[in-house]
Amino acid sequence: MKKIIPVLLLFPILTLLSLTDVFNNNSKSIAGQQPVREVLTALGDPLPDHYISDLPVKASVEIGEKIVFVGTTEAVSLQSPHFVCTSCHNTEKEFADLRDTAPEKRLAYAVKNDLPFLPASPLYGVVNRTTWYNGDYEKKYGELVVPARNDLREAIQLCAVECSQGRRLKNWELESVLGYLWTLELKMEDLALPASDYPKFENPNKENAAALIADLKSYYPQGSPAHFVTPPEDRREGYGLTGNAENGAELFNQSCLHCHENQRYSFFELDNSTMTKKFLKKHFPKYSRYSIYQVSRYGAPSHPGKRAYMPQFTSEKMSDQQVEDLRAYLEK
Repeated sequence: MKKIIPVLLLFPILTLLSLTDVFNNNSKSIAGQQPVREVLTALGDPLPDHYISDLPVKASVEIGEKIVFVGTTEAVSLQSPHFVCTSCHNTEKEFADLRDTAPEKRLAYAVKNDLPFLPASPLYGVVNRTTWYNGDYEKKYGELVVPARNDLREAIQLCAVECSQGRRLKNWELESVLGYLWTLELKMEDLALPASDYPKFENPNKENAAALIADLKSYYPQGSPAHFVTPPEDRREGYGLTGNAENGAELFNQSCLHCHENQRYSFFELDNSTMTKKFLKKHFPKYSRYSIYQVSRYGAPSHPGKRAYMPQFTSEKMSDQQVEDLRAYLEK
């Protein structure tokens, strides 16, 4: 990680060299660890506005990583006293195939790789996307979404102020975070692209470069769809789906306990005790802030005297079936 700055500084030069090689049909073989952005740039795809070729004074990847995980550096105050980036975002890939983002597939991958099941999209690969705060987030944040939807820097600031209930990042902090996020960019091996297809990206010509760019981008999402959904009208009846208690147990462990056990990110504490499960079971069919139907779909407001809150899960992050799986587990 400490060598990332020299890599970022050299990247434009290497890109020009690789671009020349590609169109001369003299490119090097593409390796699994090769960044997707490097391959796209070599094919002629323009660098995004949030690409970093140099970091300003005071900024560093190490500082960015610390802000993401801890929320501060020794030089400044906490960005937020309530959340850090990893409260809601994983920094690892969440799907075996980035084209199949069903929440059931996400849970299976989380269990297999011991990842928390969180309400927000992963930071891994976020620099490879072209749009942020998609879908229904405009309903929640209104006009604040407009500058953030197509600008990663503004998306980070919106997250810092609104989602984290904190302050705007100073410029050198913002660039540090962005520098760290570039260390989480997608690699070729992250795509479900057969290795046998690599050669077609290694020796293209100008005539088919645009098609190859579109083909490569089809292997990962350019944005993260988000749709808010409501609890069932009759909470005693639920969504009318048969829950799977085994899946519900995985959700409880990877999601509920991750945030609530020992009050990691919430003042409302949960544990694996029978008492906790009986409490949640009792409130599930009720119209109360302790009903999982309620908090999973509407989130939870901040507590008096505290600005921390619980964000809701969109349908893309937790399906109706999964909510019923949770209920089945607790009722079991």
